[in-house]
Amino acid sequence: MFYTDGKLQYPVRVEKPDPLFARALQQAIGGVEGEIRVAMQYFFQACGARGNPKFRDLLMNTAAEELGHIEMLATAVALNMEGAPLSEREAVAKDPVASMVMGGINMKNILSAGLSAMPVDSDGVPFNMSHIYASGNIAADMTANVAAESTGRVLAVRLYNMTNDPGMKDMLSYLIARDTMHQNQWLAALEELGGHQGAFPIPNSFPQEEEKQEFSYAFLGFQADGAPPVSGRWSEGRSIDGKGEFTSTPLSSALGPEPVLGKAKPGSGAQSEQM
Repeated sequence: MFYTDGKLQYPVRVEKPDPLFARALQQAIGGVEGEIRVAMQYFFQACGARGNPKFRDLLMNTAAEELGHIEMLATAVALNMEGAPLSEREAVAKDPVASMVMGGINMKNILSAGLSAMPVDSDGVPFNMSHIYASGNIAADMTANVAAESTGRVLAVRLYNMTNDPGMKDMLSYLIARDTMHQNQWLAALEELGGHQGAFPIPNSFPQEEEKQEFSYAFLGFQADGAPPVSGRWSEGRSIDGKGEFTSTPLSSALGPEPVLGKAKPGSGAQSEQM
């Protein structure tokens, strides 16, 4: 169950409305790095979390927080849009070419949403949930969440550097700080699950003796001349999960034969020469 008190999670103020920045903020709402993505990702991960219920609570609480971030950003978009000079808004509504004068403002925000935010990215493409990762494996989900918060923080930093508005910088500074916390909380959850040596390789429930262990920690190089692949921490020394030793192996010749497929089935639409 969710509750709301009608107030914003953190203050949102715009001192100098900027319709172009409103379009940029849409990426933080409906982009692949945005708040809809993480809110839905954590929500569905929580709904499917099995085992210790504290991980479900961790995920659901963070999902609720991210819903508040969507509200903040949507408010920021509306404030940046509604403060645009009336003459500019009218010019865009009458002539799409005028949008170029305003620096490429998203027409959808005007024509479809009445100067409000939408569940779309900065190009007006609707968010379609294809970037929601909820695997049912708590360690895999926490790992995916670190990446989600990392790309989200990258986006928030870029937005912070795009604006000189003190209010927008203040709001984005808050969101950047929350991204910092969320990156760390997912890493902390992974640590509680056993860290690198306990949680990895994911899933840790699969017996490693059943995998082709000669390839488990081998960094493979595919240089045609058989030259050694580039070396690094990933190619020598103890593996990160502590269960093997990294090696480096040029794979200049294929391990398998050329694929041979059977004849095409009658009625499949293939050419007669294929049957």
